[in-house]
Amino acid sequence: MAGDVEKRSGGGLRAVDGVVLIVVGVVGVIVAFWALSFVAGILWGLIKVVIVVAVVLGLLWLLVGRRR
Repeated sequence: MAGDVEKRSGGGLRAVDGVVLIVVGVVGVIVAFWALSFVAGILWGLIKVVIVVAVVLGLLWLLVGRRR
């Protein structure tokens, strides 16, 4: 009974399957880097706005504090 195993013909990856896997992987990496850079750009923009607002408020606090 153990010798009754038949080999499957046509098993494994074809050349087209390998190319498709590589293309999908490359596109996935490009999309991931684009999405991460987009999110990082938004966060960096928000950080810059917070820093500018903090500097302006700090200067106003110093100017108003010296008047008293």
